[in-house]
Amino acid sequence: MCVSLMKQVILLGRGGQGAVTSSRVLAIAAFEDGKYSQAFPNFGVERMGAPVRSYARIDDKFINLREQVYEADYAIILDPTLLQSFHEKVSDTVIINSNKDPKDIKLDTKAKIKCVDITKVALAEIGKPFVNIAALGAFAAITSEVTLKGLEKAIQQQMGNKGAIVEKNLNAVKKVFEAAKK
Repeated sequence: MCVSLMKQVILLGRGGQGAVTSSRVLAIAAFEDGKYSQAFPNFGVERMGAPVRSYARIDDKFINLREQVYEADYAIILDPTLLQSFHEKVSDTVIINSNKDPKDIKLDTKAKIKCVDITKVALAEIGKPFVNIAALGAFAAITSEVTLKGLEKAIQQQMGNKGAIVEKNLNAVKKVFEAAKK
């Protein structure tokens, strides 16, 4: 009997913040690690700054499921101002881009809450608060669902030959990975 170990991830951000790109990079990283994966967005009002949910699935076997994620194993919240509108069911871990102590975060969830100051790292490494790719370093460190090597390959594949910005994002991912391990 084959038991599915599929993991489902919700990425929550604001329009223009890169949640859709993050889910795509996460799925590519899982593929680079030898797993099956999917990534897909869910748009409400399509405008800059509006809440955006994007999803990823990761499994060791082919994924036949083609529906929205209703109950996720993990959530990545790119913008902490979205916490008040976060009502998703998450069973394992919620990763929040925040410098707060997880005990100070009030969420109606039984999932573990992990806070990582991704914005601080992004500002230091990229020079701008581009947290979407860097947040995947926290996901890799906290969940071990993808490897740092898989993420590096996915970032290079997704960002192409953009030279310095690719290197800055790779550095940010590594720094966030290390920060999340602490």
